[in-house]
Amino acid sequence: MVADKKPKVGEKIEVEGGEQIDAELVQSIEKLQEVQDELEKINEEASDKVLEIEQKYNEVRKPVYDKRNDIIKSVPDFWLTAFLSHPVLSDLLNEEDQKVFKHLTSLEVEDMKDVKSGYSITFNFSPNPYFEDTKLTKTITFLDEGTTKITATSIKWKEGMGLPNGVISEKNGKKRLHEENSFFSWFSGTQRNGDMDESPDGVAEMIKEDLWVNPLAYFNTDADEEDDFGDEDDEEDIGTDDSEEEEDDDDQEN
Repeated sequence: MVADKKPKVGEKIEVEGGEQIDAELVQSIEKLQEVQDELEKINEEASDKVLEIEQKYNEVRKPVYDKRNDIIKSVPDFWLTAFLSHPVLSDLLNEEDQKVFKHLTSLEVEDMKDVKSGYSITFNFSPNPYFEDTKLTKTITFLDEGTTKITATSIKWKEGMGLPNGVISEKNGKKRLHEENSFFSWFSGTQRNGDMDESPDGVAEMIKEDLWVNPLAYFNTDADEEDDFGDEDDEEDIGTDDSEEEEDDDDQEN
């Protein structure tokens, strides 16, 4: 430990283990720490301001998101197509899930009033033969010390409909998760610690930060690829026409 007495420039200070260090070096480190503390204070203030702005613009975005959802409702299988076109989220939907997703009418992502506290993702369904619910919500709450609390609507499956979709089932009197990848096994999963390597949080974060921001980009994926292929076909046709014209010229010369 460095002595409490303020050292003088040029003076050697003895620390634990009998080692001596230069007093000027100690003073420089102390000054650096003071500057670092000042920066940390500024960064905290900046973070608070950023959150205030984010909260403000969340209110501005809300009616625009509502307008987008109203239009999406008129597009058949919009969210099913967007999920299936996503390079990662598509792995969540097995064949049974896809049947259920045909009844998904809208998706909503909403930050908590205090943005840094968490967010919720709500899936709205039309009446369907799979479960009684028309609204399923998963909420991610950020607690102190980096811990996370995740809660989800308890799905009221209709008789015989729960097991195929990866939800909790019974085996030998013990509850277990269906082994097949499923959107509903992810949705029903909860977690209460800071380990967020895999889903559920990774999936929730991807829905919030990627799919929700611009779902049209994924809905249009197949169409864009077809256009690209069409362009390639056009180029091939042009190349063929040029070759035929060259052959005709050669024949005329002969």
